[in-house]
Amino acid sequence: MKNNILLIISLFAINFITSQDLKLPSIISDNMILQQDSDVSFWGWSKSNSQVLINVSWNKKTFKVKSDSKGKWLLKVKTPKSGKSHQVSFQSNSKRVVISNILMGEVWVASGQSNMQMNLDGYRNEPVFGANDAIAKSNNSKIRFFTVERNTSEIPLEDLEGKWSISNQENSPSFSAVGYSFAKYLNTVLDVPVAIIHSSWGGTPAEAWTDSESLNNDFIKSEIKNNRGRAVDEPSSLYNAMINPLINFRIKGAIWYQGESNVSRASNYAKLKNSMIEGWRREWNQGSFPFYFVQISPYKYDGIDKSSSAFLREAQLKTMFNTSNTGMAVSLDVGDENSIHPPRKFILGKRLAYWALNKDYGLSTIEFSGPVFKSLEIKENKLLLKFDYAKNGLYCPDNVINNFELASNDGVFYPANAKIMRNQLEVQSENVKKPVHVRYGWRNYLNGNLYNTKGLPASSFRSDSW
Repeated sequence: MKNNILLIISLFAINFITSQDLKLPSIISDNMILQQDSDVSFWGWSKSNSQVLINVSWNKKTFKVKSDSKGKWLLKVKTPKSGKSHQVSFQSNSKRVVISNILMGEVWVASGQSNMQMNLDGYRNEPVFGANDAIAKSNNSKIRFFTVERNTSEIPLEDLEGKWSISNQENSPSFSAVGYSFAKYLNTVLDVPVAIIHSSWGGTPAEAWTDSESLNNDFIKSEIKNNRGRAVDEPSSLYNAMINPLINFRIKGAIWYQGESNVSRASNYAKLKNSMIEGWRREWNQGSFPFYFVQISPYKYDGIDKSSSAFLREAQLKTMFNTSNTGMAVSLDVGDENSIHPPRKFILGKRLAYWALNKDYGLSTIEFSGPVFKSLEIKENKLLLKFDYAKNGLYCPDNVINNFELASNDGVFYPANAKIMRNQLEVQSENVKKPVHVRYGWRNYLNGNLYNTKGLPASSFRSDSW
């Protein structure tokens, strides 16, 4: 019965669309930013087997495209580099639509749960530090947001609700704080327009943002079907409604902040995350576009000294290692014990931007990663740790490097002292005479204070697999 109802709804939607003379998706509208110097798609719906004329102002050419039997049409057009504003007109047999104030620039999708959704206005009793100043200085026509209205669906949708907004003091309070910080930094450094397509929903798991093909290929359904009766937790429900309608829109890459709703199921998160990312790449059909994400921030969860979120952070680290063209902004130093929504959002947007600037825009002198644990060497009663991404050495702004632990073969970890030796650490504990394994930051809440000399923090890590 359920499948029959969905089929009826789908057939009704198709019949409605094919009866329309000319309809564009919501994202193709006034004030949009198109990916510069690339092949972008224009698409929409008209009467079945009818002709649509598309005129673009940047080369003064008119293109013809014919709709299929279901009324859908799609045309690819080459865009210029960023510069002046443009317009595009669409003409059917009896209707003309003109899209104006179009810029060419860099287009990024921003998605995830509440920490990506959190706007410059913040949440009740949960601020975004520096937001008032950012809003006051937000008048910038070269930063634009397309914010997707929240929705769920059991089947992939072809359109969604949303609109383009130009950054100014009136609009910016509703912008994702992490997304805005990322866009602002790229715009400042690159001096080109930047668009954020913002599609997020608080309290949602990664499987809801993953397409059904990826889930069916990689997961036993029983592992992900426990959705607590909420539509937003249904596998693929948010992908279907809030991502699938965007896949024809050319993007540069994606940024992501999510994981809190998967903390209790960290063991399969790395595999799930990889499936989600590769599924997005397959459906967008743009190759392995960059996908950068924020590691979940320290918070008390089920107890500050428990380690459920440390396992999730480890799964995110594995995603960076195992999934091509990904990167992680570490947030181990910006958590809040009593709030799952840390207020220091702007630094996280910047850390995401460092990845993009180095990897995607050729700014090779900008470092993008904090120290990453590489190996250890046992030296009597000490461990000597080596790190990648610490070419100029390690740094701690405090007198003591916190959150290190050592264990011998008995598997019991004890607090340890760490000493910086250029780009290595010497770690020892008076309670562990024959150390074999080390952990750093292996608890729910902590304040990480190990950095490289560019001020980028190290992730929590462990050498054991106990």
